[in-house]
Amino acid sequence: MKSYTSTLVVEEQHTAAKMGSGDLPVLATPVMAALMENAAMKAAADELPAEETTVGGYIETSHLCPSPIGATVSATAELIKAEGKKLTYKVTAREGEKVIGEATHIRFVVNREKFMKKVMG
Repeated sequence: MKSYTSTLVVEEQHTAAKMGSGDLPVLATPVMAALMENAAMKAAADELPAEETTVGGYIETSHLCPSPIGATVSATAELIKAEGKKLTYKVTAREGEKVIGEATHIRFVVNREKFMKKVMG
């Protein structure tokens, strides 16, 4: 559960204008946040038994620079603290070498079946 990098090529569907979070054709903040969560989820995935997964519980993020359509962006999640089932990550998003976003993200380890039983009532 150390680190993982997720990558995305910005397409029209990933833009603020398309997502409704803004009106410009640049990477939407919600898409960047989802990429950050994906990196943290994948950082934990290989370390867990098949019956367990992680769910996002908290994210605090800053979106520092815009990225145009066609840009390749990545998010690297690094585990900074594990407290039982609570995992805290530092996540950095980049376009090339340029930092475009930073986040603190907390995920919780859950049993898949028990979690879904609670969701379904």
